[in-house]
Amino acid sequence: MADDLGDEWWENQPAGAASSPEASEGGEDTEVMQQETVPLPTLSKKTKQPKECFLIQPRETKEDTTKTRKRRKKKITDVLAKSEPKPGTPADLQKLMKDYYSSNRSVIELEELNLPDSCFLKANDLTHSLSSYLKEICPKWVKLRKNHSEKKAVLMLIICSSAIRALELIRSMTAFRGDSKVMKLFAKHIKVQEQVKLLEKRVVHLGVGTPGRIKELTKQGGLNLNPLKFLVFDWNWRDQKLRRMMDIPEIRKEVFELLEMGVLNLCKSESLKLGLF
Repeated sequence: MADDLGDEWWENQPAGAASSPEASEGGEDTEVMQQETVPLPTLSKKTKQPKECFLIQPRETKEDTTKTRKRRKKKITDVLAKSEPKPGTPADLQKLMKDYYSSNRSVIELEELNLPDSCFLKANDLTHSLSSYLKEICPKWVKLRKNHSEKKAVLMLIICSSAIRALELIRSMTAFRGDSKVMKLFAKHIKVQEQVKLLEKRVVHLGVGTPGRIKELTKQGGLNLNPLKFLVFDWNWRDQKLRRMMDIPEIRKEVFELLEMGVLNLCKSESLKLGLF
């Protein structure tokens, strides 16, 4: 009877209560463990679009700009544009000669290059035209040219920087030259051999040209410098870049090479006079 009641009691219990009290406690633990171990659903993350990157350059400070900025070299045009023109002097020529020869000459040789003051004519003070200047330094020109009868030689050489400038000088000296025979001594459109033939055929009193061509004529024997009495440099004239003839390295080199071809010796013997126009 008791067993039958026991069986009925177990049958009437709900399914969850069929276990013993210890089992029910153990069941609760397992349910909690199962709840703890269940993985949580992952949240769907929105995929981020790649953003554009902009490199921001650091601002330059005044100190940086002053450090990186290169010093601009002063050009001769910048210097001369701010300065008043000054007439050339014999001391200017002497200084240029020392600067040019100082790298390959000894101290004694440099002293030998010094020209006496007596070989220099009065320099142009920027108030003269070419004709008026030549009349001042050579008042006896008419008599001098009448006595000149030697070929392949001239009495006066005027040296300038270009052929165009030589033509300008020839046109501007009409009041001085009179009946004198003038010859163009530059390389533009004229061959050296043609100039040599002209010098051999006729007597020339005045030569106007560039130092390079005059030097070449002297080398080839077409021009004899010994009878030369006056050598005038177109010293003060400036071109479009405000350069004088001696400011141009190529012209300066040719001038000094020409001076070494007997001109310096003629100056020291005082048979040749130098003028700066």
